[in-house]
Amino acid sequence: MPEDVFIAINGDALHAKSKIYIGRALARKGAGDLDEYQLWASLALELLGKAALARKHPSLVVDPTHWQSMFVAAGINVTTDVKTITAKTLFERLAHFVPRFDKAIQKFCLGIAERRNAELHSADLPFMTMRLDAWEARYWHACDTILGQMGSSLEQWLGAADAAAPRQLLDEAAKALEAAVKLRVLAAKEQFGALKNAERERLAAEANLREPEHQAGLFKGSYDETWTERCPACNCRAFMTGEQTGEDISEERDEYAIWEIVDREFAGEEFRCPTCDLSLVGSDEIAASGLDTLHEDRQEREMEYEPDYGND
Repeated sequence: MPEDVFIAINGDALHAKSKIYIGRALARKGAGDLDEYQLWASLALELLGKAALARKHPSLVVDPTHWQSMFVAAGINVTTDVKTITAKTLFERLAHFVPRFDKAIQKFCLGIAERRNAELHSADLPFMTMRLDAWEARYWHACDTILGQMGSSLEQWLGAADAAAPRQLLDEAAKALEAAVKLRVLAAKEQFGALKNAERERLAAEANLREPEHQAGLFKGSYDETWTERCPACNCRAFMTGEQTGEDISEERDEYAIWEIVDREFAGEEFRCPTCDLSLVGSDEIAASGLDTLHEDRQEREMEYEPDYGND
């Protein structure tokens, strides 16, 4: 990938600009200007999508019929007038590049882009007729899907990962994350529910045969323990993994025992359902789905040091 690609199609530059625009969007929402909130949000979404493609390769965001732009994407700066793909093409390409960017998300993104074009290039006022609850949750869901492919998150994109971020921004990020996760669960539930009864029963039976100790390959990270959970989308056997946060050694043993009973506590870090492909990463996403982030179990293990047998 060319490192000196023109800034107009540089993935990091597009990502940075999308963060500026979503900041302006949230500022307009805070001021009560919901029309301009949707306008800036639509611009931020398109820039974010182009950033995701451009980080893979800049040629994915330039107009393939404009040879000068193709040269620029290859790192040969023959022009500063770079032509990029339309919103329709962008969202079609994201559907092939981002696994969770399904037809429903694609349709929504194209709709908000078309309303933006009508707002800017005609006498229509499409944003004025759109209720907030008709688009905002699906907007955050789309952004969350793209950011996940980029290895980022809503918190990072909105600036809420910084402890100095304004409280309003932190609250906004939390609301956005919750809305995105709920729609993610709903999409997985609807996809599973659309299967024939026999197929759902077969998949559920296969899920019941899976054991936690054989599921390490499901997860991106390496953790202390993996345990079973009921998937909030398809209700099949799924798995969560996380780090141990504490343990308590039971007093239920005799004086000469070489085994001890340990009550352990874990904090969930990742959730995966092999049946419907629902994925939740981080305690915030897990909690937003309705799952408990804490897990407790009881384990019998050999004591590290045998008790003193009174031979002193």
